[in-house]
Amino acid sequence: MSEPASISLGIASRYAQAMFELAKDENAVASLEADANAIEAALKASPELSEMIASPIVGRDEQAAAIAAIAAKMGLSALSANTLALMASKRRLFVVPQLVANLKMRIADEKGEMTADVVAASALSAAQSKKLAATLKASVGKDVKLNTSVDESLIGGLIVKLGSVMIDTSVKSKLAALQNAMKEVG
Repeated sequence: MSEPASISLGIASRYAQAMFELAKDENAVASLEADANAIEAALKASPELSEMIASPIVGRDEQAAAIAAIAAKMGLSALSANTLALMASKRRLFVVPQLVANLKMRIADEKGEMTADVVAASALSAAQSKKLAATLKASVGKDVKLNTSVDESLIGGLIVKLGSVMIDTSVKSKLAALQNAMKEVG
């Protein structure tokens, strides 16, 4: 991992830990989860917001005013709004995406859940998703939420990432493995 990336993760982790512990003390973990989801959705929906929080050109006061207005418009809790305001005053808004990911991980862990990233060759039906989630739950002993996406280049099968484990049953990877094996022989 590069040094700037590890520094960003460290900063985000400290803010996330503080926010999570305060929310736990106030029995407001559900509110914090809603805020994290709202911030994540806003970052995905608005490239301008992502650019603004990452820009070294935008001044501290401008960032603080913009983030305060956005927090008010989104109806974020006082904890989230105040944390974002503090981050703006310290020029730390660039770690907000890592902060959100860290918060979601802590909240899921608190709830006994895990998130699996699933890439499929075609869209999974509700029954397939339910069966996959049940199979993964039996494997890890926790409830598993699925983040699914479609990549038609896989031809068939799935790629499942659950924590540090990756299971690749795609036809594409099997063909690549077969191609490598054939190269080694001849």
